[in-house]
Amino acid sequence: MDVFDAIHGRLTISKVKPDALPRDVIEKLLSAGAQAPNHHKVRPWRFVVLTGDGRKKLGDVMAASFLDRNPATPPEGLDKTRALPLRAPVVIAVGADKPAADTKIIEMENISAASAAAQNILLAAHALGLGAIWRTGEWARDAKVKEFLGFAADQQIVGFIYVGYPDVTPEPYVRQGFEDRVIWME
Repeated sequence: MDVFDAIHGRLTISKVKPDALPRDVIEKLLSAGAQAPNHHKVRPWRFVVLTGDGRKKLGDVMAASFLDRNPATPPEGLDKTRALPLRAPVVIAVGADKPAADTKIIEMENISAASAAAQNILLAAHALGLGAIWRTGEWARDAKVKEFLGFAADQQIVGFIYVGYPDVTPEPYVRQGFEDRVIWME
């Protein structure tokens, strides 16, 4: 697939089949992520791959954290939160390392590199005919979720990439161009 076709043709696909992905396919996605540009070759991204019961455990952590913040929630009210990671057979949490204090690297460089890694994973998923969606939101900032995934409290999670075989064919749409977002200085 031509890189421009991949960039312009990739669509978010949030509805995927529950069928498991082979490990070698997941590893191709991670390999694509690891090719992202990064300052000083520090490879600051961290990937946590959740499949099978790992997704259920993440859902339990999310539900427990939600209950801590909303103690009046009845148990059945937590089912929706608990089911969030089950929307796809693979969930890849992408995090960014904190730079060491004794380096010239700044945190934004690492976050940017981890975000580029996430985009590479999305493009690779598209090239492989998979459906994927990049989600952020409160769970990327949640202390209990970070702890469960092995991230430090002050470490950034740039998002969760949900991946699977597409269960829908999204309608292509015309995306906004760059014209209203650029200033030329010559």
